[in-house]
Amino acid sequence: MTTSLTRARLACLCTALSLLTGCSLLSKIRGEANSDRTTAAPATTTAKAAAKPPIDARPRAAAATAASIKHDPLSDGIALYDAGDYNGAIKRLASAHEIWSGDKATKTTALKYMAFSYCVTGRRILCKRQFDKALKLDPSFDLAQGEKGHPLWGPVFDKAKKRK
Repeated sequence: MTTSLTRARLACLCTALSLLTGCSLLSKIRGEANSDRTTAAPATTTAKAAAKPPIDARPRAAAATAASIKHDPLSDGIALYDAGDYNGAIKRLASAHEIWSGDKATKTTALKYMAFSYCVTGRRILCKRQFDKALKLDPSFDLAQGEKGHPLWGPVFDKAKKRK
């Protein structure tokens, strides 16, 4: 009993440490290093630590890359879907002006992921409506081979496709 309790405490401690380290690294990458978050270096340093450049002296290529990446609402919506946040995916895709003022392929992809999200959350009527919109926009719209046989949206898509 003591061993399992010790393991559980160790696992919690490791998880907390990982989260804190990740937050610290993320703020460094973003260039948000606040002076109140950093701690002063100890007065004595080893030769190995002295040879390592301070974090602020390192190139900020990662920060520059992260800052230069533009958020693509379609990619954001797909990422939310992939992460299992289906309602978040629907909201992101439905509200993105860039998607609905974009090209046909962008719109049909957004509609497809909205349909998938509606189907996996049990809203088959809304799922079918998205497929209907996609087929109206592009009558040749079709699912990829691996998407066609899905037990939730496959039959809904087939029904929408037959209707068109």
